Amino acid sequence: MKITKIVSGVVLITSLLSTNTANAQKLDSEFLYKIDLLLDPGVELGKTPVGKRVIYTIKGGTFAGPKMKGKVRPVGGDWVLRLDSVTTKLDVKLLLETDDGQLISSTYNGFVHNNPDGTTYWRITPVFETSSKKYEWLNHLIAVGIGKFGQGGVSYEVFAIK
Repeated sequence: MKITKIVSGVVLITSLLSTNTANAQKLDSEFLYKIDLLLDPGVELGKTPVGKRVIYTIKGGTFAGPKMKGKVRPVGGDWVLRLDSVTTKLDVKLLLETDDGQLISSTYNGFVHNNPDGTTYWRITPVFETSSKKYEWLNHLIAVGIGKFGQGGVSYEVFAIK
C-alpha cells in the first residue's frame, strides 16, 4: 500500500512538472543600465569568523540606460567579504536618484571569483525599492549584473530578467 502511494505521488509530480514546464515563460533579458560607482578606499575590519571584511563607502557615481538615468547618491557602501584568495562576496546598499528627481534604493549581493585561467566571474543580483509611480515597475523586477573594475571604483552592466 505504501509503495502504491509513493508510485502514485511520483506519477503526479512528473505529470505536474511536465505540464508546468510546457507553460513556463521563456527567460530573456533586457539591458537596464550601466552604472559606475566611485568608492572611498576600503576600511579593513580584518579577519572575522566568516572571512576578511573590508568596507567601501560609496562616494557617488552615475547610471544610464534606455528607461532611466541619473546619479548615485554618496550614501551606502559595500561590505566586502573575502572568503579566500580567489573569491569575494559582495553586499551592497546604494541610493539612485534619477534625472527627474526620483529616489530608488538598490541592494545587491554577488560574487567575484578569479578563475585559474585568468578570467573573472563577477555577477550581482540587484533588487530595487521605490515609492515612485514612474519607476514602480522596478519593485518586482529580477535583475542581474556583470561587473568589472572601473576608474576610481567599479562598473556594472545591469540587465532586467524578463
